Amino acid sequence: MKLHHLALAALLVLPALPAGSAPKTITLPPDGIQLKASALPGYAKAQANCVACHSAEYMAYQPPTAARPYWDAMVKRMKGVFKAPIADEDMPVIVDYLVKTYGNEQPK
Repeated sequence: MKLHHLALAALLVLPALPAGSAPKTITLPPDGIQLKASALPGYAKAQANCVACHSAEYMAYQPPTAARPYWDAMVKRMKGVFKAPIADEDMPVIVDYLVKTYGNEQPK
């Protein structure tokens, strides 16, 4: 079947919206926790990539004893499983920020 026939078939089976119906919107509550500010380059990358999809609470609730391999696996999981749009070259600096800010490399 040609591509334009598939497109036409898809239009025929889609439910029609009532005339004049407004698109639905969702207003989410504000985040209760923000990323911990840092001079590390990964801070800006985490703001751009991580909290675009989930709250900073996700990082804050991870074990403070979590080592670098844990955070590396988390960032890889976000990219591989959840399709986070993280550039490969940004991953190490994000991991560095996370482990030094939320993990076992935090200053004492």
